[in-house]
Amino acid sequence: MTEESLKNIALLIDADNTTPAGIDPVLTALAELGQVNIRRAYGNFAKDNLHKWGEITNQYAIAPQQQFDLTKGKNATDMAMTIDAIDLLYQGKVDGFGIMSSDSDFTPLVSRLRQDGLVVYGFGSKQRTPNAFMAACTRFIDLDALIREDASDRTGGRSGGNDGNATPAPAPDDELITLLGKAWAAAKRGDDNYARLSEVGKIAGNRSNFDVRNYGYQRLTDLIEALPNFDVQKRDGQSWVKRLR
Repeated sequence: MTEESLKNIALLIDADNTTPAGIDPVLTALAELGQVNIRRAYGNFAKDNLHKWGEITNQYAIAPQQQFDLTKGKNATDMAMTIDAIDLLYQGKVDGFGIMSSDSDFTPLVSRLRQDGLVVYGFGSKQRTPNAFMAACTRFIDLDALIREDASDRTGGRSGGNDGNATPAPAPDDELITLLGKAWAAAKRGDDNYARLSEVGKIAGNRSNFDVRNYGYQRLTDLIEALPNFDVQKRDGQSWVKRLR
């Protein structure tokens, strides 16, 4: 990919509802979409619990957007983020968004951005994020899993490990097996019933906010090889998969 062809990505951070520990892995995940040229964090940074954001804004070239709490118990962060996102949308210079938050209030915003064909990656704690927000995103990636994976990489640990602070990665469940099974059934298959894994992954992604990183894996191949329900074969540099049961 040439520098001229890189997509312009905006990362908008709800500092009240996420953690600065996720910045490194989030930027790495967004690199698959393009270049994160717009980086903004929103919150009342005068609060003690947000002081860590002030420590890293210069390090990661994040522009802090100060939002004072004008009414007790409420803040203006959600509205400011929404206004900025819509402004960026109508300027027509952004190709995709990353939204760091576990707040369901951003569900209508994400749906609106996707209506214009933009890719929207959501990053939040899967245990605290409502299903509506997760489902609205093109991809919703569990921030706890990203942080855990990043810590594992830094210490030379294996994928899927637990650093003692992040929530353990969820085990593959019946819902995941059903999703992958339906994607395999919808894909083009040969006489031996094997389908290209890349096509299966694309279909699964179109049907949900599925992302392998939520299960502690970096690649779909690694995840599906760990499932006894499927068989994976390598042919001419490509992976092919068949549903077994």
